[in-house]
Amino acid sequence: MGKRLVAYFSASRGRVTEKLAKELASASGADVFEIKPEEPYTEADINWVNPLSRCNREKFGKKDVPVKGKVENMSEYDFIMLGFPIWYGCAPNVVNTFLKDYDLADKKIAIFATSGGSGIGKTADKLKPYVSDTTEIVDAVRMNGSEGPEELKKWADKCENK
Repeated sequence: MGKRLVAYFSASRGRVTEKLAKELASASGADVFEIKPEEPYTEADINWVNPLSRCNREKFGKKDVPVKGKVENMSEYDFIMLGFPIWYGCAPNVVNTFLKDYDLADKKIAIFATSGGSGIGKTADKLKPYVSDTTEIVDAVRMNGSEGPEELKKWADKCENK
């Protein structure tokens, strides 16, 4: 078993993805990195029903969203658990930018996404253009935050050993 990292983006007031990411890291013995945009999101920015909101302009304009901070020792991690809320059937653009910022060749990635109603869909396929051809996306699941430590550890172990 190599070194593990939980990298996550969380934007909603309830911070569901953040809570889940921290529980997953604790249960699986992983380090944690929060993916934060350089310009933080406000509630108005993530109001997806407003066609002029920032999240809509970014997604439909296919804009990169610069990430604040870096994982300084990314080369040390063999297995990354990547968490985010589902936006428009895929990852928020800040997650795409995060992936593009690193050489993830020969690493395994397991995706856990949160959503109030959307399924996981083709989220993993939509992230493939942002990683190396030798990066393996081993799983993509939708979680709701009610998963307990044993269930989270079991999922992490299963994904890393795929």
